[in-house]
Amino acid sequence: MIEIARVDIYHFCAPIKEPILTSFGKIAARNNVLLRVEDQDGAHGWGEIWSSFPPCGAENKVRLLQSIVLPTALGRSYRNPAEAWRDLTRLMRRHALQSAEPGPFAACLAGIDVALWDLAARKAGVPLWRALGRESLPEPLPAYASNLNPAGALEMVARCRARGYRAFKVKVAFDLAGDLENIRRIAAGLGEGERLMLDANQGWDIAEAREAVPAFGDLPLDWIEEPICVDDPIEYWAELARLTAVPLAGGENILGQGAFNAAIDSGHLGVIQPDLGKWGGFSGCLPVARRAVAAGRRYCPHWLNSGLGLHASAHLLSAVGGAGILEHDALENPLQAPLAEPFPALVDGCFQLSDRPGLGVEPNLEAAGQWLQCHIETTAR
Repeated sequence: MIEIARVDIYHFCAPIKEPILTSFGKIAARNNVLLRVEDQDGAHGWGEIWSSFPPCGAENKVRLLQSIVLPTALGRSYRNPAEAWRDLTRLMRRHALQSAEPGPFAACLAGIDVALWDLAARKAGVPLWRALGRESLPEPLPAYASNLNPAGALEMVARCRARGYRAFKVKVAFDLAGDLENIRRIAAGLGEGERLMLDANQGWDIAEAREAVPAFGDLPLDWIEEPICVDDPIEYWAELARLTAVPLAGGENILGQGAFNAAIDSGHLGVIQPDLGKWGGFSGCLPVARRAVAAGRRYCPHWLNSGLGLHASAHLLSAVGGAGILEHDALENPLQAPLAEPFPALVDGCFQLSDRPGLGVEPNLEAAGQWLQCHIETTAR
């Protein structure tokens, strides 16, 4: 049994010199919300909550945890993390509906779920990939350089290549002519075995996407990510899938098992990308990933916050298998390595997990201390 006896909340915020540019706005700082969950025996586990956007989103989630989520979760006992996630999701349902904030509540519960899985695996003395069903030490995972801004992307690809990356994802949906020129230049310089992906961040409406998606179709692309809004009619997505041989990708903004089932069954997404810090944690995303792979889709987890969540995504990808590739934040991120030590370097474009118990990493709170915004301790009464 796991009794949730104590939860510590840590919010870190590190400004960056070059903002991340997306079709929906700029991200000028790295916000990370970490949870340290402790059980009745003093065992602990770490989880991370998706907090990259909006700029005030981290503070909102900290307050939701402090005022509603943790007062409900603390003191409750469960047989395993999946039971805890299902029960806490049930208990938070009305709060999420009443506040019209299903996303923030889902992210808070996802962070708790990851921490409970880490805790349970540590207590069992096994790495998380084993707790999730994999028997042998994973092979190194291919990783791609993510978050590449359109301005200076060609030079950034070269720098990423020198750092060991062999795959690159570039932001688009700014100016179609400029985007096309930029991506064509990058594609022309790809080496043998290198890959290129595009991320529109829901930046086109359907009329724009009808022009943009086929315009990129003659380029050697692994996928086009979120060309239109996730809640646009499924007929729009199906139409875009017919307009190009390049697979469409999405999932980071899908919430709920039913919505993922519908996206997998419809067939318009060739690449399924749930974010385990945004919805579901391991308990929700593991069945989604397995179902996607069984249906012939590629499971490629979405992740752009600290190294803690990156390790969680890597454990899940390793457990599920398939032809997936790990999203690896390549831009300035002062919190990536300090919050997940020891942080492995890429080798030949691949990310290697260890056989240490749980996530296999621990935040270095002292090293990240200069960016700490708050630390809140909560215990069961």
